[in-house]
Amino acid sequence: MMPRTSAVTLLLTVAFASIATAIAAAVWWPIYEHPQFIAVVVQGILIAAVLSATAVTLRWPGWVFALVAFVVFVLAGVPLAVPSRAINGVLPSLEGVGDLLSGVALGWKQLLTITIPVGDYQALLVPIYLLVMVSVFAGVWIGARERGGEWGMTGPVVTAIAGIAFGPANPAWPVPIALSLLAVGLAWHVWRRIRRRRAALRALSGPMQSRRARSAVKSGGARAFVAAGAVLAIAAGVAVVATEALPPVAERDVLRQTIERPFDPREYASPLASFRRYLQADTVDDVQFRVTGLDAGERVRIATLDQYNGVVYSVGSAAEGGSSADFVRVPTAIDRSGLGLPSRQLEVEIVDYEGVWLPSLGRIESVEFAGEDAAALSDDLVINLDTDTAAVISGVAAGDTYRLTSVATTTLSLSALLTLTPGSSDQPRLENVPEGLSALLDSWVRGVTQPGERLTRTFDRLAELGYISHGLSVDEPPSRSGHGADRISELLTAPRMIGDAEQYAVAAALMARQLGFPARVVFGFAPDSDGATTTTEVLGGDVSAWIEIETAEHGWVAVDPVPVERPIPEDDLDQVEEIARPQSLVPPPADAVNDHEEQTPPESTREDPESIDPVLAALLAVLQGLGVLLMIAAVLLAPFMIVIAAKLRRRRLRRKGATPLDRIQGGWDEFADTALDHGITPPAAATRAEFANQVGSLPSRVLAAVVDRSTFAPETAEPEDAEHVWSAVDELRASLDQSTTRWGRIKARISVRSLGAVRWLERRAGKETGS
Repeated sequence: MMPRTSAVTLLLTVAFASIATAIAAAVWWPIYEHPQFIAVVVQGILIAAVLSATAVTLRWPGWVFALVAFVVFVLAGVPLAVPSRAINGVLPSLEGVGDLLSGVALGWKQLLTITIPVGDYQALLVPIYLLVMVSVFAGVWIGARERGGEWGMTGPVVTAIAGIAFGPANPAWPVPIALSLLAVGLAWHVWRRIRRRRAALRALSGPMQSRRARSAVKSGGARAFVAAGAVLAIAAGVAVVATEALPPVAERDVLRQTIERPFDPREYASPLASFRRYLQADTVDDVQFRVTGLDAGERVRIATLDQYNGVVYSVGSAAEGGSSADFVRVPTAIDRSGLGLPSRQLEVEIVDYEGVWLPSLGRIESVEFAGEDAAALSDDLVINLDTDTAAVISGVAAGDTYRLTSVATTTLSLSALLTLTPGSSDQPRLENVPEGLSALLDSWVRGVTQPGERLTRTFDRLAELGYISHGLSVDEPPSRSGHGADRISELLTAPRMIGDAEQYAVAAALMARQLGFPARVVFGFAPDSDGATTTTEVLGGDVSAWIEIETAEHGWVAVDPVPVERPIPEDDLDQVEEIARPQSLVPPPADAVNDHEEQTPPESTREDPESIDPVLAALLAVLQGLGVLLMIAAVLLAPFMIVIAAKLRRRRLRRKGATPLDRIQGGWDEFADTALDHGITPPAAATRAEFANQVGSLPSRVLAAVVDRSTFAPETAEPEDAEHVWSAVDELRASLDQSTTRWGRIKARISVRSLGAVRWLERRAGKETGS
């Protein structure tokens, strides 16, 4: 129990903790920039200040204060931090409590994987709400103590540091906020020092304090405040001078620049590899999607690609300078007002098209889904703000509809390129440039010195020498699919330059890169549209590819380097060998299914009693009290229940894998997670065998050998093998449970170690497969 604290001391402690927390919370403003943020901070500080002052006044034990603080945190948190889930804007709902508690654990990472400002999107206000409440709780609870009260500033300092780490690379008002927080901290420290000095002199002088003693206390306090003011003035002067004289030479590193994004497009096959699939007889006339509001001549983007490795053109690696792999969630509309161009809206309906890539066009401002799955699709929507490529992690399918708000982009004709100069964007390094490309390019631009003229000459030569053939019918000359280095070399060195948009777009982008222009390939559709007032049906045969180049004058602009279709002359040259007609194309791997689908929150209904019978009044009161106790217990146990439910769902998904090999590998992952939850820590980048050795049992080594054999063996795994593996996993789980105490088994069930290690285990298994 805490010692009694005077009213003045408690009041000043509450004031210092509240002011310091408010200043620290200002660091978070660039992350939210929404009025609800101000409501969360102000009301959170007030609630925490009143509750902590009550706890200190009544001298509650620590565990009582913690329990009451948690209940208040939950009850007030839903209307403040998750207002969309509050009943009538005031009362917490079960869904809101679930979102609040999950936001405590998951909101931090979600903040880093979404573009800022986030406003009041979903439950992303929970992190600042938690920090504000804990900061005031801890500040008052610790600051009211006689010893160690200075540690009450820990909460505000942590809040400010967290705001810097989770915020943008260029924070708002860094010097004023830092100096204000320093001033409050110094004042708090000086006041506590004066208070301790006064208490010491009072103890030494006894009840009859001399005038000299009282004067000494006052003069000592004045000197302390003067010294603190001098320190603050010196710090302010140094900060201002350093800011002006030594500006940062590079952007500050923050967490959002290093966090793993929720969507990695490199995990999917290059969409350009499926180009000819849309031209097959069974898909060429199929409606992929419908667009209302499409202007005549406009193209629909599917994906933007900027990395070439000699095999495929794909999304780039952000580590190498590319930006097309950097996808983020967008909570609100993207501000495109700086472009100075009007916005327009298009309605899109998915028909036969499917996959993670969302058809879009122009500079995206917002995407609004409709229908029963609108909320789930919105949660899975990610956008690349540089290339304006959109994706839905769980994929889109027939029946999905959405409204796209965008700003039109610039498209230039070949003649408009003459006077342009290259832009300065960083791009991934080209690998395995097609043989003969550089020599041919040099012969085309020899004697031309201006960058724009060299680029125009290159595209003119492609248009002059190139012919279009998909090679899919007997009436067309042979034309191999693909855009690997050998295919592009064949295109550029054959007696007749024959290909389609897949090859010409890749060749044009590679040549533009060789000439110094940043360039990337865009895969999409080029339908025939009658204008913005009609609905355009986009067919499989409308598939196309073009390029975007960056110029110093206009930024990224679209260019179509594909030759126009025209009759192809007969090849009179003696052909050494007949070029084989391409076989039927194998579609690219289907987009990975997102195993972590959002569960439907439980529904709850309440029926009002038909009557309040006096005989049942007492029973009703008892039941109401029990209901409150059960709700509090449910709130306290909810985090553990969520962890257990997540593990059960993960186990079910693994055991019901699509193929026996998926179920076998899922069984190993389940065993590895179980071992982690039981406190077994494997070596870094451990193989399955090394992991099993760490567990130290013979059955675990046998399981590792069986899974490795199934993974790497040439023959296909059988369903019986998967059942045997899962039986072994169940036995190993029981063995691990038997080796520990009952409390150890409970800890293993609610441990979150394996929930955070799943991606690490998958990456390790992927490396083993690649080796």
